[in-house]
Amino acid sequence: MKPGDRRADPARCWLCNRDLGHRIEWHHPVPKSKGGRETVALHPICHRTLHATFSNTELQRMGAERALLCLNPAIAGFLKWIENKPPDFHARTSPRR
Repeated sequence: MKPGDRRADPARCWLCNRDLGHRIEWHHPVPKSKGGRETVALHPICHRTLHATFSNTELQRMGAERALLCLNPAIAGFLKWIENKPPDFHARTSPRR
């Protein structure tokens, strides 16, 4: 692994910062279709929420800046809602509007 590759320590979710459970998904903060190579570990619900909230172009613009994602009201609300859920919690994610 290259230095800075976030796969090295997948103990916590990149988006919500909760402990990861049994199911881990790998997300490209900059989408592969837009040239992204780095990956980060996420809960499946966090991964689906990101893609239901942002287009690949929007994700490309924000890059690996988690703080920019958290400024979005939908993501901020999601993070508040999910903060006390167990690591393997999952619920249906609404489709992108």
